Amino acid sequence: MSRSIPSAFIANFLGNAPAWYKITILLFLLVNPMLLAVAGPYITGWVLILEFIFTLAMALKCYPLLPGGLLAIEAVLIGLTSHATVLHEIVNALEVILLLIFMVAGIYFMKSLLLFIFTKLLLGVRSKVLLSVMFCFVAAFLSAFLDALTVTAVVIAVGVGFYGIFHKVASGKKFTSDHDHGTDDEVHELHREDLDAFRAFLRSLIMHAAVGTALGGVCTLVGEPQNLLIAEKAKWEFIEFFLRMAPVTIPVLICGLSTTVILELTGWFGYGHKLPEKVRTVMEEYAEYENEQRTNRDKAALIAQALTGVWLIIALAFHFAPVGLIGLSVIIFATALCGVTEEHQIGHAFEEALPFTALLTVFFAIVGVIADQHLFKPITDAVLALDGNTQIAMFYIANGVLSMISDNVFVATVYINEVAKAVLDGTISRDTFDMLAVAINTGTNIPSVATPNGQAAFLFLLTSAIAPLVRLSYVKMVIMAFPYTIVMSTVGLIMVLTSLQTATHAMEDSGLIKHHTAEQLCLSLGGDWKGESCLLEESQSKSGH
Repeated sequence: MSRSIPSAFIANFLGNAPAWYKITILLFLLVNPMLLAVAGPYITGWVLILEFIFTLAMALKCYPLLPGGLLAIEAVLIGLTSHATVLHEIVNALEVILLLIFMVAGIYFMKSLLLFIFTKLLLGVRSKVLLSVMFCFVAAFLSAFLDALTVTAVVIAVGVGFYGIFHKVASGKKFTSDHDHGTDDEVHELHREDLDAFRAFLRSLIMHAAVGTALGGVCTLVGEPQNLLIAEKAKWEFIEFFLRMAPVTIPVLICGLSTTVILELTGWFGYGHKLPEKVRTVMEEYAEYENEQRTNRDKAALIAQALTGVWLIIALAFHFAPVGLIGLSVIIFATALCGVTEEHQIGHAFEEALPFTALLTVFFAIVGVIADQHLFKPITDAVLALDGNTQIAMFYIANGVLSMISDNVFVATVYINEVAKAVLDGTISRDTFDMLAVAINTGTNIPSVATPNGQAAFLFLLTSAIAPLVRLSYVKMVIMAFPYTIVMSTVGLIMVLTSLQTATHAMEDSGLIKHHTAEQLCLSLGGDWKGESCLLEESQSKSGH
């Protein structure tokens, strides 16, 4: 029976999202203008933020770009913010946008090398404890120089590849056969127990690697999108950013890796499963088959990708250019040296990054509402009224709690803007700003491993092809992340309270990091420093800067 045009419109609205979700979004859009007329822009602005956080929390029902984008467009139309403010926020975050577009795409052309590395790890290390630590550490290291989302994509590709190989054999087929590994209908009863054990093994390994992306992603300005936002505001380059975060991030990294060891030795929270010997035999046979099939051109491409990776690390460490432009250079080198010359081949590289880039742009519209309506001012004033380490710790906790239920990029963007404004208003000193920037970065990155809502890489994992194959549900992911959340968040808070200020002042005194001024922050925001105050253009002042 064919649909009428009106019913087809209703069915098409937000696609396959549940009916209750569609009705909820429509109610949001209908209520907001009426609420604005009755309660005013301040209350309506807060309601809009809660609605937007709802779309992030319900990301598995519908990608947040769609409902969040509708809310952002409505916010501009009813006057909660303006297109000028949104554009100003986008211009300020241009380097982050370039990072997402070009760096993620650049790493796409290095996937063969990364897959090769992880494959060697999986087959070369027999100890599950050591293998888990190495997966976690390698994911952390790669995320510090690349991008957590991209590294997660590589881990997913490895997991799907290995699962598919054994699933073929368990179904009585050869490596080269076509096969649907999404169903167990053809799996021989003899192999079902090994397949279930292999699922548990892969599930724990993938979770270790996912946590590793968070451990490494917090350390450098390219690990997570919000890191670059914070670094841009503070005018910290790659090495300075790493050093300023180190008093918190290095102890968290050590304790995170120690947690990996404990979980594998005890088998708590779903960890500890070993690779079945039958599965290892199949994997080794496949690796040998792949080596035989690898041509000299394939080997040359791996060498070219390795050289491109060396260039990437050196260029980031010495800040040869803005991060996004370094990512563009990676695309050029990797494609030119590996023979990728057709437009459609290059186009695939941008598919992973562009949806999140568009979502980030929608974030800036919501940030514009917060800035124009001064929504966070009472909260920020209350926290800024605290003294010393208590103030820094409260920023860490506030960012951490919000990042558990919302997206950490959104939370960090809001708070770093408010803290920068406090410096320009003379409410806090530049030294305090630097400490709070560290608290915001670590607060949004570390506790956000608690749920898939907080980390884009975790959400990507949950919605990927590997999740149903290894039986990784939302609840299972929260349970498996729980011990890491407790340990990493607690250690981070302790370091923020006890050693951050002392270590930072020691590094400044020794010349390892620079001592920045409020004037430099003013100039970085495009203002004009006059005496002891910062004069900004009218459009910037209206946008909360």
